Amino acid sequence: MKTSIKIFSTIMAFIVVVGFTPKADTDGFYRVNTETSTVKWVGTKITGKTHEGTVNVTEGGIQVAGGVITGGKFTIDMTSINVTDLDGGMKSKLEGHLKNDDFFSVDKFKTANLAIVSVDGDNVKANLTIKGITNEITFPAKVVFSDSGEITATASIEVDRSKYDVRYGSDSFFDNLGDKAIDNILKFEVS
Repeated sequence: MKTSIKIFSTIMAFIVVVGFTPKADTDGFYRVNTETSTVKWVGTKITGKTHEGTVNVTEGGIQVAGGVITGGKFTIDMTSINVTDLDGGMKSKLEGHLKNDDFFSVDKFKTANLAIVSVDGDNVKANLTIKGITNEITFPAKVVFSDSGEITATASIEVDRSKYDVRYGSDSFFDNLGDKAIDNILKFEVS
């Protein structure tokens, strides 16, 4: 059990790569291409060791009107959490732990959702739902429309996981964790 505790003492960071269909629906909604889009995460222990993996985007896209993003939504399949830097039993243990009630409770909350509320220049306001809990977040984003009709978006998003009842190793919920504490900030790099 001591080994598994060390492995799970992580700071979660997510890297999201999202591709959009080059042509919008008639209503200006650019659907995410789920075949080419990936969400990569990196978890780092306070002591510096990292783990990484993937999770799948199941649907979503962005709403565009007059060449400006006016909204959007994305659904992430939390049951698809996959660890890519481990094999065998350790891989299974970490995946199971991330899916259990200490972290994302995927039996109860199979998806996470991001709904863009507004975009003001490079600033995005969105509602993020994890474990059935919704909080408003804001983050900077860059969006580029190409002449071929493709859209590229990049963003850096920081989320306080304690606001979503992701408790494991959080000093917001537990005292005296020392170097076993996990940073409450989840970091997402979106491209």
